[in-house]
Amino acid sequence: MTARLSAVALGMWLLAGAGSAYGHHAFEAEFDANKPVTLAGTLTKMEWVNPHGWIHVDVKSADGKVVNWAIETGSPNALVRRGLRLGDFPIGSKLVVEGYRARNGGPVANGRTVMFADGRNFFMGSSGVGAPKDGAEEKPKGRGTGRGGL
Repeated sequence: MTARLSAVALGMWLLAGAGSAYGHHAFEAEFDANKPVTLAGTLTKMEWVNPHGWIHVDVKSADGKVVNWAIETGSPNALVRRGLRLGDFPIGSKLVVEGYRARNGGPVANGRTVMFADGRNFFMGSSGVGAPKDGAEEKPKGRGTGRGGL
């Protein structure tokens, strides 16, 4: 009887975790590694939430129209380990974000790096399995790349 109860409990525990595993997506499911994008604009919102943070940036398109982009980042914990804090993202900040466009073609991207107006440049982390490796993830933690400012 104890073995049967243990098996049922284990099964319920596995099913409970299946929902969160299903909710975590692979990079390739939403983003296209063949469509890199560089976005320069003004921060309008920062969502410091799990499992992935989001920054929202107003970017002026070639035709002069302003488009608000949603850019997925790593988790808050991953950002903190790389030297970023919520206070690094005041609304109105000028940012340059490099990443990969969403497969659906909308103004959504997966962010790889973020550069601030003062020249600090950070790896924002991959939001899923299968993200392209470009060397950004190997840069020293908590220190910018030393690249110039905006």
